[in-house]
Amino acid sequence: MLDEYKNSQPIIYKILKNAILNDKCSHAYLIETGGFYDSLGFTMAFVKSLLCPKKNLTKEKCGNCHQCEVIDSGNFPEIEIIKPDGLWIKKEQLQNLQKEFNTKALIGNKRVYIIMEADRLNKSSANSILKFLEEPDNNLIAILLTDNIYNVLTTIISRCQILKLKSTNIINSSLNQYQKLKQITASNSNIEDDIINQKIEKAIDFVNYYEKNHLNTMLYINKLWHDNITTKEEYLIAFEVIINYYKDILNYNLLKPLEIFELNDNIKKIAQNNSTQEICNKITKIVTLKDLIKYNINTSLLMDKLIMSLEGVIQ
Repeated sequence: MLDEYKNSQPIIYKILKNAILNDKCSHAYLIETGGFYDSLGFTMAFVKSLLCPKKNLTKEKCGNCHQCEVIDSGNFPEIEIIKPDGLWIKKEQLQNLQKEFNTKALIGNKRVYIIMEADRLNKSSANSILKFLEEPDNNLIAILLTDNIYNVLTTIISRCQILKLKSTNIINSSLNQYQKLKQITASNSNIEDDIINQKIEKAIDFVNYYEKNHLNTMLYINKLWHDNITTKEEYLIAFEVIINYYKDILNYNLLKPLEIFELNDNIKKIAQNNSTQEICNKITKIVTLKDLIKYNINTSLLMDKLIMSLEGVIQ
C-alpha cells in the first residue's frame, strides 16, 4: 500500500495521500522515476489506495482484501498496463485501450491505465491518447512513467500533473549485481532472466576487452558483440549495463562505494588506466550513442562508431 513508501518518497506520498483522502486526484499523472529502484511497485501501491473503496493507505487498516489480491495477481479488470511493443509503444495498443475503456467499469467506479516508458510514445501513438487526456473522464485516471521527463512529448507533459520520485541508492540492497542491473535496465522487459544475464555478461566482457585492446576491438566485434546482442531492446539493455559499469569504475576512482558491481581486478585495472575525466568523457559518449538506438540507425555501424568515439578517432 502507499503507506509503505512514506519514508522513501515523503513528498510524493503526502501529495497523493491528500489527493486520495480529499477526492482531488488528477485525471493524469506523469511520474519521473528518477532512478528509484521500485517505481512500478510504488505506482501499484498508489493504484491500490486510489481504487480502495475505503481509501486505505496502509496494510494494517486493510486486513484481508480480495481486491488487492486480484490487483497483485495482475487480473484486476479496471487496471491496464501498457508497455512498449518492441522499441516503441504502438498506436494500435492505445486504440485497443480506448475501445476497452469505453465500456463501463465492472468493479467500483474508477479505471486506471498505466503507460510504462512514456518516452517511447511517438507522435502517432501519443495522438491516440490525447483525447483521453484533453477530455478527461472523471472515472478514468492515467499514470505515465518515464526515466527522463525531457524525452516525453510536450503535448503529453502539458496535460499531466508532474511528479518526481526521489532517487534512492541500492548500494545496501541484498540483490546481486545481475538483479540490480535487471531492475535498472530491463525491469519491464519480457526477455527471460537467463537471457538478460547473458546479455549483461557480454556487455561487461566487451568493456573489459576494449579497455585492453582499444581499436583492435573492431577486428573481433562480431564475436564480442554482434553474435550476442542483436535486437534493439538488447542493445538498449547492453548499453545501459556499459554505462553503469563505467559509473562504478568512476566510483572506484573517486574512492566511493560501488553501487552495482562487486569490486574485481578488471574494475581496478580500468580505473588505474583512466583518469576521472577520461571515464566521464566515455560515459558521455556512450549515453549520446545510446540515444540513437531508438531510431533506425544501423546498429552494426553503431559499435564501430562507439569504439572510434571512445578512442577519440571521431567526435
